[in-house]
Amino acid sequence: MGDRQVAQHGTIWRGNGEGEKMPGSDGKIDDGTGDASSTPELRAVQLNDDALRHDSCDSQVSDLELMRRCIARARSDQSEYPFAAVIGRHGKFVCEASNLVRREGDVTRHAEMVALSVAQRMLGTSSLHDCTLYSTIEPCAMCAYAIRESRIGRVIFGLQSPVMGGHTRWNILMDQTLSSTMPEVFAPPPSVIAGCLCQEVRKLFRSQHPLAWQVIEWRGIFVGQAEGPEMAAADSRQALRWSLRFANWTRSQVLDRLWR
Repeated sequence: MGDRQVAQHGTIWRGNGEGEKMPGSDGKIDDGTGDASSTPELRAVQLNDDALRHDSCDSQVSDLELMRRCIARARSDQSEYPFAAVIGRHGKFVCEASNLVRREGDVTRHAEMVALSVAQRMLGTSSLHDCTLYSTIEPCAMCAYAIRESRIGRVIFGLQSPVMGGHTRWNILMDQTLSSTMPEVFAPPPSVIAGCLCQEVRKLFRSQHPLAWQVIEWRGIFVGQAEGPEMAAADSRQALRWSLRFANWTRSQVLDRLWR
């Protein structure tokens, strides 16, 4: 299907391995920043209620605001590549982080890893099941595993990484075996929305690192949206039902105190 833009289609990846396009009421995708009939490159992703597990328009707005904050964080630190992460809780900002790999000379200091660590300290818990992680680029395999162990409930990112991604290449984010084999440690897979504001992320990367971006684009390292049925995701509409809430409470308040 080619390089499908979420800005055009708003694709949500579900647990059955099928991608579903999420159009607006008129069949077009628009986030309110411009006319829906404008060129695809100028359209941002519409995050609708089904995709975001919430019923109010406020949640859509807060997700877009936090994703834009993530992009702004990436833009503000030009000493690193524009990798940034933001963590929100119930639509409210918790923390943000940039890549620290160059600055600290440590390849494990990815933005997502730093943000997870800060959020756990700020919230006083290692279980982030009621939080959302926003990232400019799809989390890598290392970050994806940390996301699963910290039990992040939702993951929203811009550009996908079919070469290094922990969702596109190695489907760690949506791996069911982790939670089915060790439910006391791993929560069910998070909801995943790929391609959010991916054109803004692409424009930022290209403007800050034009030569590197040419190589990245030529090799297909980061793309607007990758193809393939391997991009299975959990049903983004799953609600925090009482059973799930109880399981999250048990993991964080009982089992974590015994084993972590």
